[in-house]
This record gives sequence, structure tokens and C-alpha cells, in this order.
Amino acid sequence: MTEHVDRSEPEPAAAPAGSAVTPADAADAARLVAFGLQPKLAPARDQEYTDLLRRHREDPAFARLADAVAAGLGLVVLEVSPRAGMAVTAAEDSVFAVRMGDYARRTAADSADRFLHGLAHLAVAALAFPRPEDLADDSYIGRVTVNGVDAFVRQACRRLEERAEEQGENTDPATDAPGLEAAWRIWARRSATGATKDARRPAASTTGIVAKALAFLTDSGFLQRTGDDSGGTYRTTARYQLQVRDMAASAALAELLELGVVPVTDGTATLLPAEDTDDLDLVADAGLPFHS
Repeated sequence: MTEHVDRSEPEPAAAPAGSAVTPADAADAARLVAFGLQPKLAPARDQEYTDLLRRHREDPAFARLADAVAAGLGLVVLEVSPRAGMAVTAAEDSVFAVRMGDYARRTAADSADRFLHGLAHLAVAALAFPRPEDLADDSYIGRVTVNGVDAFVRQACRRLEERAEEQGENTDPATDAPGLEAAWRIWARRSATGATKDARRPAASTTGIVAKALAFLTDSGFLQRTGDDSGGTYRTTARYQLQVRDMAASAALAELLELGVVPVTDGTATLLPAEDTDDLDLVADAGLPFHS
């Protein structure tokens, strides 16, 4: 009697107990999130960071663990890649969201000034990535200047004022009103540069407000300062592109772009000229933003 030999493929062996998440795995995942919370740290400059990013890409279980650690800290993972590192943003209820709140409180006690600081951040985002394709292109780099951002906002103020007059709206100042219609009334009446005894730029001037916004974005790893021309020149980072992608659907950003102040057809380097610029109160050597 011939014995039957089963030559079929054996059943996969059960995963060994050692394949479960270990404390070392958890530590590595937390370490990766910690790297992500250092926005100025480029992955290429730290071998451990690079190795953990590779592990996140190649090991799905580790990726889920790292994402869970981030979520537990109230962080939203925007992207994990060699170019951006572990790019995270803080949810509103995260302890890491306090930093932006501190920034807002430090800017000024006056609510109108806080409103202007918010408008400056909005304008920087609109100038850095004026077209949807700019946000979609990972190789795109936006460039802005302090004086250029102020020039852009003042030109936007002019367009908003014209729109209000056409629609028969009240153009008197209303500092407590929401939206861009209130913002232009405040910004347009604020001095662009002001003057101090030691020739410093007053913090309450509009270029002072823009400079503070750009300095904050630089400290946060969203911009890199490239020079001192035009009040300060800056280029965007991969992290900032991801942040602006995240806010691209905001109504305020869309409204600002729809004013037609930034040419969004071919990405050429300038603001659109106004019909009459004699009363735009642009700062000298505005250094209008350019893109590449």
C-alpha cells in the first residue's frame, strides 16, 4: 500500500509573539514624531531621521504606530517623505497649538492689530502659491519679500475699496467687522514704515507687521531667509507648501486670490499694475514677489 504524500504548500506559520509592537518600536515611533516637531531640521542632515523615515515608508506597521503617536499628541500628519520629513500640524485642541496662540497674543493687545497680523499671514500664503498648480508641484519654490507683501496688501485694499464703492457699501472704517472688507480699511490707513528715533521699523507699521509674520514663519521652518533686499527676502520650504495646501480651501484665501491682484495665469514675476498707482502708498523699493 502506497502512502499518500501531500505536496501542497504548507499553511503559513502564525506570526511569532516577538512580532508584536515592542517598547523599542514605540520609542522609535515617538522619536520620529519628535523629529517632525523640529521644523528646521532637514532629514538629509540627520542619519537617524533619514533611517526612521525610510522605516515609515517600508514598514506599514511602524507607519501606523508613528501616525498613532502623532494623533495621540493632537498632531495631523501632512506628509512623511525625504523632502519634508515628518511634516505635522497641530490640531486646534493640541498642546502644540499654543505656540501660534502665543504669537497672536504677543503681536498686540489691540484687536485691530491682531487682525492685521492675520491678514499678513494670509497675504504671504497667497503670494507664495498663487496658482493651484504651484501647490501641486513639489518642486515649486515661492519667494516673497517684506515690502512686496505690503505692496500686495495695499493693492488688494485698493481693489476692495473699488468693489465696495461699486456695490454702494459703506467705506467708513469698521475695525470690528469680520472679513477682508474690514481688513483693507484698517491696513490702508496704517503707515507702511513710520519712523523711530533710531531708524528702526516700528512694530505697528504694516511692514513691521509683515516682517514679524515672516520671522515667525522662518522660526517655524516654513520659510528660509535669503537676503536683506526689499525689507527681507524669503523662500518657501516643503513644509510651508504642505501647510498652505491644508488651508487652500479657506474662504479668506480664495477671496484674496479672486481679487486679481496676483497674476495667476503664467506665474510671471510681479503684481498686476493698478490703473492709477499715485495714491497706493507703496513703500519705496517694494521688491515685488517673484516665483520660480
